[in-house]
Amino acid sequence: MNLTPYRDALAVPGIRSLLLVAVLARIPHTAAGIALTFYVLLDLDRGYGAAGLVGAALTVGAALGAPLLGRLIDRRGLTPVLVLTTAGEALFWTSAPQLTYALLLPAAFLAGLLALPLSSVIRQCIAALVPPDHRRPAYALDSMSVELSFMVGPALGVALATAIAPRVTLWAVGGGIVAAGIALMVLNPPVRTAEEETAGPARRIPRREWLSPRLLAVLAVSTACTLVLGGTDVAVVAALRDDGEVGWTGAVLALWAVASLVGGFAYGAVSRPVSPLALMAALALCTVPIGLAGGDWWLLGLALLPAGLLCAPTLAATADAVSRLAPGPVRGEAMGLHASAITVGIAIGAPLAGAIIDRTTPAWGFAGIGLIGVLVALVVLPAEPRHRRRVPDTAKPVELTNAAR
Repeated sequence: MNLTPYRDALAVPGIRSLLLVAVLARIPHTAAGIALTFYVLLDLDRGYGAAGLVGAALTVGAALGAPLLGRLIDRRGLTPVLVLTTAGEALFWTSAPQLTYALLLPAAFLAGLLALPLSSVIRQCIAALVPPDHRRPAYALDSMSVELSFMVGPALGVALATAIAPRVTLWAVGGGIVAAGIALMVLNPPVRTAEEETAGPARRIPRREWLSPRLLAVLAVSTACTLVLGGTDVAVVAALRDDGEVGWTGAVLALWAVASLVGGFAYGAVSRPVSPLALMAALALCTVPIGLAGGDWWLLGLALLPAGLLCAPTLAATADAVSRLAPGPVRGEAMGLHASAITVGIAIGAPLAGAIIDRTTPAWGFAGIGLIGVLVALVVLPAEPRHRRRVPDTAKPVELTNAAR
């Protein structure tokens, strides 16, 4: 396999430290949901529905807040937003263990609204640091860091909550998130390219000029991708539980995550761009027949491999597409919309798959969410020809200016 694309991307000044901070900072973020769930279940003595509402409040707040914070970054710069969100995270996670359930719900929504915009900031900074022709491997590495964080974060959250106490876990998660915010402040990565900084303040671009059908299509693809992934999580658990092999859930999900890492690494090494729409459609199609493997854990793990290989590449391709389609002065807001699209997909996918499984079987859970992904691909397909005609005209000057740098 050709590793030159990775060598070229990692040779860009500042990118290694940014990616290192990204993988470490995402671990407490991925543990946040499970920490709140255990706290509501064990310390507040509430049910799963109540815990789910707290998680939903946090998710809705984050989905609404990401583009707003991105717009603030575009107008005021990164540091003020990091100060605001890091302070907000510190306030929520230190006070959450003292709140009643009635107060925890609105507090979780506000915490989501002011959540540290880690993923959108990292992706915006990659676009600022890395020339367009080297972004594919950089975004592939970023997607792989997401997988690594999800392999470590939730498991660590469960271990702390069960071995020590849910209340202490909340403080630990909060401390990790605050540390991530401080690390980004110290690192202070650029959010605009060198050419954009040299050009000085840019005019404000109305949304109607940059929120094009093609960009909306990429956002829809992002939502569909994570909808499929979130639904697959639930369907895997249901399939294994039906066959009495729920104890193998961790092993099957780990196998799926490793496949995603392998796929992400291969995607970053290819020399030709791959359409995010094509990747998402392939992911959805590969998800449809997974349930035919039944509940034997090893058969299910093997059936997940083709879809797993496409997880990280699809997410990387959507981030790369947004970075190319969004003009520099509004890239923060665009990346915030991308983060919101991903968040909405995850939030919808799990309950949707659960509803399908409750009325049918786990096999139909896989098939249902996969077919929804295929339907989204068909709906946004007309945007592809316009993209092929437009991108060379808009991308070429960017490539030339970055090459000159």
